[in-house]
Amino acid sequence: MHFDVIIIGAGAAGMMCAAQAAARGRRVLLLDHAEKLGERIRISGGGRCNFTNRTVSADNYLSHNPHFCRSALARFSQFDFIAMIEKRRIPYHEREHGQLFCDESAEEIIDMLRDACDDGGVKWAFPCAVKHIERNEGEAVKRYAVATDNGSFSCQSLVVATGGMAIPKIGASPFGYRLAEQFAVPVIPPKPALVPLALAPELLEPMKPLAGATLDAVAQFEDAQFRENVLITHRGLSGPAILQISSYWQMQEYRSGKKQPVEIDLLPGLDAGAWLEEHRQGRVHLPNLLAERLPRRFAHEWCALQGGEKLVTRPISELSRRDLETVATRLNAWPLMPAGTLGFAKAEVTLGGVSTDALSSKTMEAKAVPGLFFVGEVVDVTGWLGGYNFQWAWSSGWVAGQFA
Repeated sequence: MHFDVIIIGAGAAGMMCAAQAAARGRRVLLLDHAEKLGERIRISGGGRCNFTNRTVSADNYLSHNPHFCRSALARFSQFDFIAMIEKRRIPYHEREHGQLFCDESAEEIIDMLRDACDDGGVKWAFPCAVKHIERNEGEAVKRYAVATDNGSFSCQSLVVATGGMAIPKIGASPFGYRLAEQFAVPVIPPKPALVPLALAPELLEPMKPLAGATLDAVAQFEDAQFRENVLITHRGLSGPAILQISSYWQMQEYRSGKKQPVEIDLLPGLDAGAWLEEHRQGRVHLPNLLAERLPRRFAHEWCALQGGEKLVTRPISELSRRDLETVATRLNAWPLMPAGTLGFAKAEVTLGGVSTDALSSKTMEAKAVPGLFFVGEVVDVTGWLGGYNFQWAWSSGWVAGQFA
C-alpha cells in the first residue's frame, strides 16, 4: 500500500505530525510497535501529563546547536498547544515554575490527538514492528519502502518519531538512531538526562547517615543552577534540582570527556560566611545553628561528615576561623563528584540523538536525504523538567507536519 507520509512512532510528536499532515490532505500511515498509543503521555505527571510550560524559550533546552529549536518553538508555541487544550475543553491547572497539568487524566490529551488524526483520515497500524526500510533512489513518489510484520508499504515522506532510550520498560529503543545511521545521518551518542546521579562507594559510604534527607537547595554546575528539592538517597543524589542539573553534567562530558563535581548550595540566598560570623562569639553549637535552616538530623550528620566530632561537640566560639571558612564555603558550594547516572531506566529523557546539523530547523527534514524527517526526542534537543520536552514534541511534530 502506498501513502504520502509514513510516521514511525505514535507518541506525542508522531501523533501531532500525523494530524497536521493529514489536515493538509496528505494520505498518512501512523505505525508503532507498542500496543498502546502515547504511553509516555499516559504516565507523565503521575497520570495527569505535564503537557507544556507557561514560559518556553530556547534557553530551556540543551543541544549541540542551542539555536536549532528556536524556529519550531516560535512557529508552534506553548500558547498554540494551550489553545488546542482549551478548544477541546480539557480542564488544566498550573503548578510551580509554570508547569501545566491536566486536572483529570492524561488520557484526554491522547484522545484529543487521536481524534485529530482520525478527523484527517490517518490510518493506524499498531502493534506493528518495522523489519527494514529501503530508499528507492530517483523515485520521488515512492522514495521509501517500509517492510513490517503487518505488510509492506511505500511513501514519499518518512517521519521518524521513535523517541529516545529513556524508560525502556515502556518500549524505548535505539531504533531511530539506527535508522538515521542507515541513511548516513549523524547521531550524537545518546546519554540519560533528567536522571538521578550515582556516587562512588567511597563517597557514598560516609554519606549513609544523610540518606533520606530532602533539602530545599540549589544544584549548581558551571553556569547552570536550579533551586528545587535535593534528595540524598542510598545510591546518590536525586530530586528535581538534581534531575535538572544532571543534563548539564552529562553535556559537559561531551565537550571535554572529563568529569567535574556538582555543587549543592545548602543555604540558597544566604551568605554562609557572614551568617556564621554573626554567631561566632556565641556558645551555640554548629549543628544546632544549622538546624535553624536545615533538617536537624541532616545538620548534625553533615557537620560530622565535614569535620568529625570537633564540629559537633564544640561551640562555634571555640572553632578556628579556618574551620568556619571551610564550613561556610561548603555550605554554599558543597562539591560532590558523581560517578555516573542511574541510567536510562531512571531517566526522564535522552540527551543527544540525531544531529541538528544534519536537519533543517524550518522543516525537520534531513538536509542530505530528501523526504526523511526526524521529530521529538530522537533529535538532539533536550528540555528541562517541567513540560518542556512535550512542548518540543508538539512543536517539532507540528513543523514536520507542514512539510512531510
